[in-house]
Amino acid sequence: MASRLLAAALALGALAGAAQGAPAGGPSLWLPLVLRAGGNTNPVHDGIATYYYATGNGACLFGESPGDLMVAAMNAEEYDNANWCGAYVHVVGPSGEVTVRIVDLCPECGAGHLDLSLEAFAEIAPVHLGRVDIEWQVISPNLSGPIAYHFKDGSNQWWTAVQIRNHRNPIATVEYWNGSAWVNVPRTSYNYFVQTNPGMGPGPYTFRVTDHYGNVLTDSGIPHIEQGTVHGSGQFPAGP
Repeated sequence: MASRLLAAALALGALAGAAQGAPAGGPSLWLPLVLRAGGNTNPVHDGIATYYYATGNGACLFGESPGDLMVAAMNAEEYDNANWCGAYVHVVGPSGEVTVRIVDLCPECGAGHLDLSLEAFAEIAPVHLGRVDIEWQVISPNLSGPIAYHFKDGSNQWWTAVQIRNHRNPIATVEYWNGSAWVNVPRTSYNYFVQTNPGMGPGPYTFRVTDHYGNVLTDSGIPHIEQGTVHGSGQFPAGP
């Protein structure tokens, strides 16, 4: 029985792999077969929380978000070249808990340290304490709408800079289809994926975005709009 289940899983995996080849000309969503042991496998971190006067903007360059200040800055040791930008983190403190989105870098913070917005800190502890012990874990919240592609100011066909927004899970890689192959786009520390020498051309583009858990979203027909945002066709499923 085990061998038959394994064979079926391998066959489904092969079919899923074929689905992520050359684009078929329209938006598509591919979610690979993933075998999991069950439960949330994201580690629980022991750390500390402080607070700062956040606007929603920061090193991740998402821009200000006055309507949503449940945000935080990641410590320098775990910022990891912006790999956690946009990730959602559930924080448990001495008198409450809160979910925050990573939007900034805390250069002076060590491993485990999250610098929360004042508003978020107030959800887990009295503000006058200023610094408290916490536990935190990356999660996959419910989000409305699909992921979005935001092009940086100054982005063009020779220096193409795109950022993924409204993503449920942390982003691992972004690729674009150059007409014959998928090209991995390097990520910068300011959370844009930048293709240059050559750039991506004038567009429209076909993008393949992979999250931290190996789920893949593919979108075609994405136009280049400098300092503009274009919505994709799907959202990532919940993480493990």
